[in-house]
Amino acid sequence: MSLQKQVMEEMKVAMKAKDTLTLESLRAIKSSLLLLQTDKGAAEEGISEEDEIKLVQKLVKQRKDSAAIYTEQGREDLAAPELAQAAVIEKFLPEQLSAEEIEKVVLATIAKTGADGMKDMGKVMGMVSKELAGQADGKTISTIVRQHLS
Repeated sequence: MSLQKQVMEEMKVAMKAKDTLTLESLRAIKSSLLLLQTDKGAAEEGISEEDEIKLVQKLVKQRKDSAAIYTEQGREDLAAPELAQAAVIEKFLPEQLSAEEIEKVVLATIAKTGADGMKDMGKVMGMVSKELAGQADGKTISTIVRQHLS
């Protein structure tokens, strides 16, 4: 089932349950999907699953970044709804890998490429990010790669 159909089904359930938080989160996904579809070129080919995953990751990251800023400013009343929305949106991402699983992939990639320092970080990041698309946060991957290359 495509992401759009999934979101529409979840919206129906949320409307019936009068769950405003979930409904607001789902509407954000729907809106972003519609914007992505109307972009040049997307109309002919449709949206790939990879693009859908990137879109959902972006929405989750936006919510978490906003919550971090609100928390930093002592506004827990604004941070809590952002984190709750992020949790709802995360349901549409593939299952996330643990740090240990990411580390295994990073070490295998470093061995395969022969990377030996920070100068090779971009090459390793590119390969690992492509391999783990949608299954791991870029920030987590970056941290693990940096630990092993420095």
